[in-house]
Formats: sequence, structure tokens, C-alpha cells
Amino acid sequence: MYKGPEQYLDSDAAASRVMAHARLLLKLSRRFEAIAPAGFRHSAHVANYKSGKIIIHTDNGAVASKIRQMSQRLCSEFSKGGAECNGIEVKVQPRQIPCQSTSSTQKPLSAVACGVLRSTTEMLPKGPLQEALANLLASAAKRE
Repeated sequence: MYKGPEQYLDSDAAASRVMAHARLLLKLSRRFEAIAPAGFRHSAHVANYKSGKIIIHTDNGAVASKIRQMSQRLCSEFSKGGAECNGIEVKVQPRQIPCQSTSSTQKPLSAVACGVLRSTTEMLPKGPLQEALANLLASAAKRE
């Protein structure tokens, strides 16, 4: 008979505490999505729950400020949903986008650097290193 990962995690005492906390965070996240204003649902999320305090991460300071203003109302709404909520802590934590890449900028070589590379290239024997340095000099941006 197939046993899923949840059954194995629930059977161990330490892992079952982690699973219970994960289930609580999932429940709080769903509750937050239901009670938060529509504009905040994509720029804020429940990050943790400690000793009755719900920790919310936001993408920017404007959203964090507004959620801090609404914290009493949000706290009472969380309590109505069955979670003990003594307070809300809001932190600005922009989400990491793993696929996002930064474009590189080509940095120019100074005239001195070009001269040193050129003389080094001329002094090297024919081979891959000389070709690589010649290609670098040909493709490098030169500082005027």
C-alpha cells in the first residue's frame, strides 16, 4: 500500500511538529488572502507565526505601512478564523525572482590596458592564449 510523504512526516514526533506548523501557516495564508484588500494579496504574504504573533512580509514599504495601519482589524479577522492572534508584525522583504537576470554592461578598457594586452599578445608564441587575447582586444570596448 502506498504511503505518501505526509504519512511519514506525521509519524515522526519532530517532523509532525513541523508539519503541524506548516499546516497552520497554510491556513493563515489562506485566511489572509480572504481578508486582505484585493490590492495587497499579491504584494504581501504570511511568513510565520510565533507565540500568537503573525509575521507578514511585504514587497515594499507602502504596502507594509498600510498593513500596519490595518493590523487591529486584520488581527480580529484572524481570531475569528480560529487562530490566536495577539499582534501582527510587518516586515519589508521583496520576493526573490530566480529567473530574473540582470543585464551586464560592457566595461571599457583604458588605453594603457589595451597597450599592455597588445604587447603581451605580440610577445606570445602562436597558440590558443595568443588567439584569446587577440579576440579580447578586438571585441573589447575602448575607453576614449
